[in-house]
Amino acid sequence: MPNSAATPAPPDLLESTLLSNPLASAAPHRPVKPAGDTSEAAAARAAMVSRLEESGALGPGPVREATLALPRQILMPQAYVRRSAPDETPPRWDLLDFSRPGDRAELLERLHSGDSVSIQHDGEPILGRGPGPRRGGAITAMSSTMSLTADLLQQLDLRPGQRVLDVGTGAGVTAATACFVCGDDGVVTLDIDPHVTAAARERLSALGYRPATVTGDGTTGWATGGPYDRIFLSFAVRHVPQALVEQLAQGGRALMTLGTTSPSWPGLAVIDRQPDGRVEALLRAVEFGHRAGAGFDRLFLSAEFRAQIATADGWTQRSLLAPPPDTARGLWLALDFLHPGLVRDFGSEDLTIGAPGCRSWMRVRAVGQRRWEVTTSGPRDIWAEVQDAAARWRAAGAPNVFRIHFDADGGQRATSPNGALTLQLSPGETGDAR
Repeated sequence: MPNSAATPAPPDLLESTLLSNPLASAAPHRPVKPAGDTSEAAAARAAMVSRLEESGALGPGPVREATLALPRQILMPQAYVRRSAPDETPPRWDLLDFSRPGDRAELLERLHSGDSVSIQHDGEPILGRGPGPRRGGAITAMSSTMSLTADLLQQLDLRPGQRVLDVGTGAGVTAATACFVCGDDGVVTLDIDPHVTAAARERLSALGYRPATVTGDGTTGWATGGPYDRIFLSFAVRHVPQALVEQLAQGGRALMTLGTTSPSWPGLAVIDRQPDGRVEALLRAVEFGHRAGAGFDRLFLSAEFRAQIATADGWTQRSLLAPPPDTARGLWLALDFLHPGLVRDFGSEDLTIGAPGCRSWMRVRAVGQRRWEVTTSGPRDIWAEVQDAAARWRAAGAPNVFRIHFDADGGQRATSPNGALTLQLSPGETGDAR
């Protein structure tokens, strides 16, 4: 997960030259096989691509070509694996290193599993660190799951000669793909962490790519390299950063995960600037999204709270109302904005939702044909909130896609196609977010 930006870095931390006209060279830069690639790594990439194709996350086209060609072990020659149980504290990690023969097989398996890859622990320098165990702390940068990355990059519709702003550099996977497809002259990759950008600069160079690699606030973009034909955020934001909208070229597209402090029900913001300059934006309810970046704390259900929900007594009622299905993604997205502060335990067999802020919770179990047992506890009646959101969502036509409005006072809101349901994304100059 690349870091977002809370505080811009000083200008002397960025390394870049003014970008040339990207249309001056229409052909993408696809270097020959880089030094350090191996037949074992190539076979692992091919197997990963095959799995992505089978799952439907990856189809034919330039993103597939890039995923098959780019050596992940050069972008991520070191990666962390967790050696402790999920709820064990303090956590224990091992930093695997491709240069160590004993680590190579496990690292290749990790890099090509399709799962997210942890690349930084507690904000450490990435270049020059020694492999081995770490204890405590937290992972502070990672490369996102490949199914999510591949799907979004395909939606971005990368083409040769485009200017691309990759916000949230991480391991450089998105930047490398953009260089592979578009050519590196028009690519800018931006991250708040100077250790992340330093590592990406060196490793992208090892692949033959030299995009502008910038350290700074991702939510303010980098106007020097713009306007951009494509903007891609690899971390979740609360609302669409206005600076990124302004840096979007005519005919350009931006993609980003958007949501509240809950990680449970993300939305995908798709922002298009039309050839006449008008901005049209949609918010799509999706199953998966990027994690929050720096300065965006997310709610979570602790192990102790999850155990309490699973075993504690509460007020129980029988209901003929079925819990909403997981596939009603627009409903769950609406719940997130209409009744914020809720987190779902997706590891539970029953529908289980908690409110960490006030320790309220709800669990719903099927007890017969078309009958459910609903148990709630705490000051919030979460079952009533779910049903309220469901009723309002159905009255709005059960949408899974909302239109984003950028109001004159700086506020942002998303509305259903029939206008009956409004989700407030951010307050205006004098308004309240809720």
